[in-house]
Amino acid sequence: MNLNHSRERGIQQLIVSDENLIGSTRTNLRLGGLYSGVGERLARYAEAFDGQISSVALNIRSLESYWTSALTYAVTRGHRVPSHLQLQNLAESSRSWRDVISDIACAMPGVAIQVLPFEIFCGRPELQLQLLSNCEAPRNHARVRLNASLRLEDLRAHVLTNTALELPEGEGRWRPFDETQSAMLRENYSDDLMWLTAGADGLAQLVQDPEHQAAGLNLPQTDMTRGRSHDKQDRRLAGSG
Repeated sequence: MNLNHSRERGIQQLIVSDENLIGSTRTNLRLGGLYSGVGERLARYAEAFDGQISSVALNIRSLESYWTSALTYAVTRGHRVPSHLQLQNLAESSRSWRDVISDIACAMPGVAIQVLPFEIFCGRPELQLQLLSNCEAPRNHARVRLNASLRLEDLRAHVLTNTALELPEGEGRWRPFDETQSAMLRENYSDDLMWLTAGADGLAQLVQDPEHQAAGLNLPQTDMTRGRSHDKQDRRLAGSG
């Protein structure tokens, strides 16, 4: 009924955007995996829209950054600081973005899947809208940053005392994973990007930054290789997170 009403109003293109369409971070943390039920969820959406969905856009993110953001979100809302075993299970999980994309493709055969990496399109909603709609997107308030993860000093001040004592000392971003776990997560994400760059078995298209075409198919390594220079930068950029 709503689709018919939209057509009557002259709307030619409809974009539905919601972070929980493919599942929630809370469920991901509870199950210890990346959007395990995405296939069933999107199959129901495909049925609800009566097969009229032409394309799906998915933002993906470095697994290390994604799980860190999810864990920060959970702790901020009263969950306990994850144990080493919980972190190890997340690092060792075999499910990656490739599995999520494959499940979406299976649930929506014939629907174009566009993948937009967080490392390229973070904080650029107007560009994403422009790429998805082929229309000039409004730029007013486009770069307003919402729901940024709390930094360590803010996180400790926000949670209960017992929880705050479990968090590491210092300032800047909270990095719950140790070096070995972080390396495992980065490697899995690197494999996902290589698969997408190679064509994703025809299931999806990796969207490139139209403003930096000269970079070719190689994605920025910002969140994949971190070191002392990044640590110093994190301390200087008090507003990032």
